[in-house]
Amino acid sequence: MNSEEKIISAVKELFSGITFTAEPAGLYDPLRYMIAIGGKRLRPWLCLTAYSLYKDEFTPQILGPASALEVFHSFTLIHDDIMDKSPMRRGVDTVWKKWNEDTAILSGDVMCIDSYSRLASAPAGVLTDVLALFSRTASQVCEGQQYDMEFESMETVPMDEYIRMIGLKTGVLLACSAEMGARIAGACEEDCSNLYDYGYNLGLAFQIADDWLDAYGDEKVFGKPIGGDIVNSKKSWLTVRAYEKADEQTAAELSRAMAVVPSDGEERRSKIARVMAIYDRLDVGSDARAEISRLTDKALSFASKVASGEGFRLLDNFATRLVGRSR
Repeated sequence: MNSEEKIISAVKELFSGITFTAEPAGLYDPLRYMIAIGGKRLRPWLCLTAYSLYKDEFTPQILGPASALEVFHSFTLIHDDIMDKSPMRRGVDTVWKKWNEDTAILSGDVMCIDSYSRLASAPAGVLTDVLALFSRTASQVCEGQQYDMEFESMETVPMDEYIRMIGLKTGVLLACSAEMGARIAGACEEDCSNLYDYGYNLGLAFQIADDWLDAYGDEKVFGKPIGGDIVNSKKSWLTVRAYEKADEQTAAELSRAMAVVPSDGEERRSKIARVMAIYDRLDVGSDARAEISRLTDKALSFASKVASGEGFRLLDNFATRLVGRSR
């Protein structure tokens, strides 16, 4: 079984040597830029972790699909940033901001296509299943983004609908990553299913943690401006929970604050402060942390059905690195 250090080293080596087509540079430079600005590489990391429960040697048959997960994820970020009008990603300009929206759309498209070419290196015996899993996941991620956009025109969103949205937008890709690593390693169907559920519940916890960090995190650590969800009137977990807990007067106050469209920095700061005051009054930050812990524990309950000892520690450590600060 591979150690966590070996897995991390393999992920770093994989992306330090990743290449894309050279020309036209205007199309492929944004791909190189997205990979170069880094990130936690959580999806290939989880894929290699699940694979390591069964196999020791990292071959192109697993490294190609692992890289496909990160390339696909980067494609979704390029397009998400356009839709959200986000100016920064990981502390630097987003692709549409550095180039333009048209370039970002087209470069995102070719990045998605590139991910499939990397996936094709999976072993022939499981390639059909891996492609089906990946393609289903890709569609689900788009479905989640559509629900997210539709929520923007709704004053309130029921919690179960919000959870369905983040399950599609975030949970399924982490679930796919875990199952893909196990499937390529030759794991049984029961293990593949349990690892999928492990990744899915971790994905829910991770998205709620991301929502929490957007409000309560450190901008230097978070890599983008704090309060972006509030400024853009996004239906984050915190907002959905606030409406659940609010009385009629507080709900009306929250709606008025969220309806503001800031025209300058002062209005932006004022909107964030007003909404954060309501969050603090209702203690939704603490609620979010409790839910992150609950979902992480649920994920680990599925992990315990697959592995024990060192194997379980690998999965437990990954969960801690994923949501530890918010938890």
